[in-house]
Amino acid sequence: MDFKTHLEKAWRLTLKYIAPLIIMTLVMIAASFFTLGILGPVTLAGYMHSILLMIREGREPKVQDVFSHMKLFFPLLLFGVVVFLAALIGFSLLVIPGIAVVLAVAYCCLYMFPLMTDKKLGIIDAVKESFSMTTNGSWIDNLAVFIIFIGLLALGSTTFIGALFTQPFATIFLMSVYDEKKGTGDEAVEKGVVSEDGPVE
Repeated sequence: MDFKTHLEKAWRLTLKYIAPLIIMTLVMIAASFFTLGILGPVTLAGYMHSILLMIREGREPKVQDVFSHMKLFFPLLLFGVVVFLAALIGFSLLVIPGIAVVLAVAYCCLYMFPLMTDKKLGIIDAVKESFSMTTNGSWIDNLAVFIIFIGLLALGSTTFIGALFTQPFATIFLMSVYDEKKGTGDEAVEKGVVSEDGPVE
């Protein structure tokens, strides 16, 4: 996997759509914060799908995209509760098992949100497919994608202003990798349907 290409692409698209991306990120963070995290998963799903469309079609992200997949609210809420309880049990035993549970779920479900919004998979099928995508192929590449994505988010989380920039940058990187893994990104570029920065005019 060419990580340099994905990172450069993420950088170019972040700069190109910086204003709408920051506004959309701000709305997503605010929605999650004021609902105590309840709307976090479903707004993140809409956020990722909006960025995926930006990559594929050159479509400018919109604030309303954050709330475009509210039909997934209850499945994602139930999934979040299950993960929370599993992590809570892990942390109640020892700190390390709790951390292991959180990292394992984050890694195996790395592509769950785009699979649910892009491929319209149910949550169980999305988890299975995401697990397959993160375990098949080069384990080094798969692990590197996870580390880069989480690392960028962690880097930006140190400051609120930083998060407004690193969140979209990291998400564009992940969606670019997802698009390649699902076989749509590179094929479209090779056929001349889209360029690296969006559709060919």
